[in-house]
Amino acid sequence: MKFDIRETAKERKILLAAHRGVNGGNIPCNSLQCYRIAQLWGADIIEVDVTASMDGELFMLHPGMEKVHFREDINIANVHSSEVKKIFLANQDLTKTQYPVITFDEMLEELKGKCFINVDKFWNNPKSISERIRAHGMTDQILVKTGTDKATLDKVEKYAYDMQYMSVTRGGSKVHEDIKRRNINYIGSEVLFDNDECEVCSDEFIDKLHKENLIVWANAIVYNFKDVIASTHTDDVSVLGNPDAGWGWLAEKKFDIIQTDWLTQCDAYLKEKGYRR
Repeated sequence: MKFDIRETAKERKILLAAHRGVNGGNIPCNSLQCYRIAQLWGADIIEVDVTASMDGELFMLHPGMEKVHFREDINIANVHSSEVKKIFLANQDLTKTQYPVITFDEMLEELKGKCFINVDKFWNNPKSISERIRAHGMTDQILVKTGTDKATLDKVEKYAYDMQYMSVTRGGSKVHEDIKRRNINYIGSEVLFDNDECEVCSDEFIDKLHKENLIVWANAIVYNFKDVIASTHTDDVSVLGNPDAGWGWLAEKKFDIIQTDWLTQCDAYLKEKGYRR
């Protein structure tokens, strides 16, 4: 299987990214089980969070969220990997499950050859993350997204120059032009916008990227309602009865990727409306 996000986006019209896999009930996020569900339910891309233990082993966890996901007030950056492996994840009711914290290597082997993987928090451990990806022979499956400051882009250029890369930006054309000049496999941009008048969600900006064979990612997820990243066009609006104003608006704008916490509902809506194959 050839893993080319731009070509896959052309085939399916819109790709769906499962935010931290598909979790709920007793299935925690960033577990092998939530990644398996995301595959079964049709995710094109699975977003994963990575952090490192005291001795440098990589684990699947959103940094700083240990108290929520472990029910333990610890920082795994200060814990040896042998102890992290003894920790079990909590479910949505904050009760410990039978599912352990998994390593980055376990995640890679679980998803090898199956889907695109968006490695979030890449910028915290770029050297070790890139080394593990290469050790598994999976550079083609990986999507790296980062902010666009010079120091971070320098890391991408050094460690992930051959992996598919998208910028994460609230900026517009200037950021886009700066990245194009670098030795980076730049395939597009994840854009964040708090109102419909932002340049990065304008028809002109999206068309500009498409004409250059670049794709655009939007987030329907609501991580913090006080800091919206897709204006009012969210999962919340969509599942509460107005998907035309949420997922439909993003589709009409011709975003190529939508990240969602409601994978099956979003997939069914987009296919019913003809936005997705």
